[in-house]
Amino acid sequence: MDKNHKKIKTDNNSNIADMSDNADMVDISCDNGPVEQSNSAASPAGQHSDSGSNGGIKAAPSSKRYVVLDALRGLALLGICLANFPEFSLYTFQPQEVIDQMSTAGADRITHFFLLMLVDGKFYTIFSILFGIGFSLILGNSASKGINGNRLFFRRMVVLAVIGFAHLMLLWSGDILLLYALLGMLLPVFMPLSDRKLLWWAAALLCIPVLWDTVFYIAQVTPSAFAYNLWWGQCGQYGITEENFGTWLRDSSSYAGVHQFLMQGAYERMWEFVEGSRYFKVMGLFLIGAYIGRHKVYARIPELYPMLVKVARFCLIIGLPLSVLYALAGMDMIECSKPVRTLIYTISVYPTGLGYCALVAVLYHRYHRSRFWTALSYNGRMALTNYITQSVWGILIFYGVGLGLGASMGLWQTLCFALGVFILQCLLSRLWLKWFRFGPIEWIWRMFTYGRVLPLAKKHA
Repeated sequence: MDKNHKKIKTDNNSNIADMSDNADMVDISCDNGPVEQSNSAASPAGQHSDSGSNGGIKAAPSSKRYVVLDALRGLALLGICLANFPEFSLYTFQPQEVIDQMSTAGADRITHFFLLMLVDGKFYTIFSILFGIGFSLILGNSASKGINGNRLFFRRMVVLAVIGFAHLMLLWSGDILLLYALLGMLLPVFMPLSDRKLLWWAAALLCIPVLWDTVFYIAQVTPSAFAYNLWWGQCGQYGITEENFGTWLRDSSSYAGVHQFLMQGAYERMWEFVEGSRYFKVMGLFLIGAYIGRHKVYARIPELYPMLVKVARFCLIIGLPLSVLYALAGMDMIECSKPVRTLIYTISVYPTGLGYCALVAVLYHRYHRSRFWTALSYNGRMALTNYITQSVWGILIFYGVGLGLGASMGLWQTLCFALGVFILQCLLSRLWLKWFRFGPIEWIWRMFTYGRVLPLAKKHA
């Protein structure tokens, strides 16, 4: 197997065939502090409310959550699950000749195309935007309570970094939480900027990878070479080779073998971030989210509905056709240089991801009474817990320490498992939130952030 072992998934490598949208995500986008959250029906403006709709233009009181944000986060968790499970199942790491010999090869090729076109990179985009929205919510809620919002946010990021590091080293080397936490600490630097400057910075950060790759391509320099060599040097220490890379986790009957793979995976992750300029991309999306949060678009959906319709149409009309080109490049059906691949990624993934966000807002406004949004919101309210437990499910299903089904099934079969896990998480989230105020990992995160023990169980009459 080639050491670059082409990943079919998302955007952790440079552009088309990257690691995953695993991104991503944290339950930060609607965190209102250590208060009881309302479980009432959703209003058209998109929030749980104790007193009906607020007209869609006021900031959220501390006892309310916006269902549209929870639902959007839940939907993004589905995309992340679909993007990440091909790696958990080890399908991503199989040599091309092995993939071609699978009985599902024909269906898998079609599945691969639509996964790249509709999923790859798009849901990590959504989660990154939600992160920025969450930052603005924390600042707004803290200001209304006379609390230093930046200090509170920094504490949250420190705790999130610890959670992300543990996830990276103990469960899955595709973690995104650690990067989110480290970059999130820089967000307060941008908040004094005007709207215009904030958006200019966002656009510049999203476009830098294109310029970056072009310059290094012309200069014939590979800035990620040092990380690549560190990665394979770490593999050599454990006896992980190109030949056994795709079956190591399936053949590991103890956690010791899994942990060895995770150790090399941490170095691989570092290489992917450098190779794909991931830090520029994430920071740019954070700033877009901060802009959306600054203007409370999530609370003004009825008022901004015509604009949201236009945004959804414009972004999807541009993004989806270009995503076809992105998928063709990702499957090596067209040849292009790395800078061109990065350009295709930039002009296809970001418009599509933003279009998805606007489309969800439009559909929510039209059908806000549908139980579909409630079902998604349960999963979204426990996003951090569900993101991390997706890794646990992947280990139990596909690794040798579990059922050992890895490296034995095609892509479309893997996605069926991913869909099943997501549905199960929706059901378990609803059951959990019937009795508890937060997800278990969200609860731990909050307690370490606020420095005190918080009640977990709800008070039932």
